[in-house]
This record gives sequence, C-alpha cells and structure tokens, in this order.
Amino acid sequence: MEPQLLQEATSFLKEKVSEKPTIGLILGSGLGVLADEIESPVKVPYNEIPNFPVSTVAGHAGQFVFGTLEGKQVVAMQGRFHFYEGYSLDMVTLPVRVLKELGVSQIIVTNAAGGVNESFEAGDLMIIKDHINNMSQNPLIGPNDEAFGVRFPDMSNAYSDRLRTLAREKASELNIQIKEGVYVANTGPCYETPAEIRMIRTLGGDAVGMSTVPEVIVARHAALEVLGISCISNMAAGILPQPLSHDEVMETTERVKAEFLSLVKAIVKEM
Repeated sequence: MEPQLLQEATSFLKEKVSEKPTIGLILGSGLGVLADEIESPVKVPYNEIPNFPVSTVAGHAGQFVFGTLEGKQVVAMQGRFHFYEGYSLDMVTLPVRVLKELGVSQIIVTNAAGGVNESFEAGDLMIIKDHINNMSQNPLIGPNDEAFGVRFPDMSNAYSDRLRTLAREKASELNIQIKEGVYVANTGPCYETPAEIRMIRTLGGDAVGMSTVPEVIVARHAALEVLGISCISNMAAGILPQPLSHDEVMETTERVKAEFLSLVKAIVKEM
C-alpha cells in the first residue's frame, strides 16, 4: 500500500465530514439498505475519491455514507470491491486502511454467502466465528510498513469474541434465530462446483463467498476489532437441485432485511 494513495483519499474524506466516525460498516450484496438508516447522512461516491476503485456489481451502490446510527458516529461502505473485479488486494482493502485513518476502531463486515452447512437455510443470518482463506492470495504480501501494523499479525481472534457474544445476546433479545460458523473465501466470480462444496464442508466451512477475508486480514493488521455477519442467501451447489444465480442472492437479502437491520442496529447501539 502506497502511503501517499492512502493519505490523498483520507484527506479528501476528512474535508467532507465534521464528525469523526468510530464504527465502520462494510455492506455486502443486497445489504446496503442499512446505510439508508443513517441519520444526517453525508454521501460520498467512490468515483469522487482520489485513487479509489469503483464498485461494478449489482447490489453495491458504491459510496461512503457518514452520519449517526443508534447514537454512534458511523461510516458505511454501501458496496465493496472484490478481487474478481480485477482489482489487486491492495485496492480491495484500501477502504479498510482509510477507515482506520478516519478514526474507526471497530468494524462490522457483512456479506451474502452460500450455505455449505446442510442445517442452514436460505435467509439465515450467520455470525462469522472464523474464516478460511481459500483465495491463494493475501493482501499483506510485500513490504510491511510498521506504521500500518506488525509484519506477522495474529489471527487467532480475528472475529472478536466480545462482539460475537454481543451479537448473540442481541439476536436472542430480538428473537432472531442466529447461526454461527466458518466463512470460506474463494476468488469467484463463478460459483463453486458441487465437488468444491464437498471439499469446503470437509475442511470445516459452513458458508462460502467471494469477499470479506481480505478486508478482515487488513483490519486485524490495523488493530481494528471485527464482527462479521453473513446472510445465507442461497444453499451452495449440489445441496438443492437448482442452479445458482445473483438474482436469488438479491431476492433473499431483500426478504431478510428487516431482521438484518434490527440486529445490526441493536449491536451498534451497544458497541
């Protein structure tokens, strides 16, 4: 990561907002609706920010939204970037570095994921307890700048025990059935084959997707506290006798948005 690229993007955003955000929200496919709940919003499209990539995927609005959510100063990424879009992992994770520089200390990372655990159903919400990086890439490869983080960051508590406990408590209070499991990241953009899903299940994966892991690696490198939530938008290949499509992902996230919104807002209120 070139410090100059980071500095230019951060300086541009600091001029747009007066309040320093403490909580960052990275909103995946179909989940950007949470940003619409932010009060007194200041919206900054990615294409206006120096050195920033642009979201190219349906369901990703492609902007930062600054403001107040449940009394907390937040900044939401309404849409993210993916390795399969052709961006380097440096660019995919640049927004996480920017969030840190803006003053964020905690992030909630969300995604739409395929259910690998056969006890899951489309529409379930899953707290991510751990991940498997199956992308054969790592955003920290290359020279390490000690100003950003240590050379060998610890990933044993990548998804904060404290925030996962808080999420479970809030789900229980709201009577929301919540799952917990391991998220596996592949590069995409094609969905996995049934054989690959059997492999992922054997390895201990409960859900599979094409994002999140690079951002979480960089977040932990930057000493941010992380909570991850997956919306199980469809069952993965080979489990049900039907083809997979992005339309199904969007339909499912629309169906569960009320539960998703109420859960995340309750968590933010207590963070």
